[in-house]
Amino acid sequence: MREVGSAQPTAVELEILKILWEAGPSPVRVIHAKLSETKETNYSTTVKMLSVMLGKGLLKRNENATPHIWRATMTRDRAAKTFLRDLIDKVYDGSAMTLVLQALTSGKATQSEIEEARRLLDEMEAK
Repeated sequence: MREVGSAQPTAVELEILKILWEAGPSPVRVIHAKLSETKETNYSTTVKMLSVMLGKGLLKRNENATPHIWRATMTRDRAAKTFLRDLIDKVYDGSAMTLVLQALTSGKATQSEIEEARRLLDEMEAK
């Protein structure tokens, strides 16, 4: 049996998950309205995407409510960890440290982020 929410979401599915993480459980019309703000899509395509995501275990649908209410089964944290694990494996040959070093040397890390990284490294060393 497949673990619920084990499938990695596509870019469009991730957009739908973001909508549900921010808005909470919602009917199709709300999801479609928010999705239409950033993507040109029609209502039937949104319904189809929700159905596909339901099949993948990314969403649940409350059929007792009228209209049906959709909710994410994958949390934002879990999605982030899934994407990050995939990025580390595919781009950095499994080395999380290489990713961290790349991120810190990209020139976009603020002083407070560098200090936080230093604090976390000190914590890890102490263990």
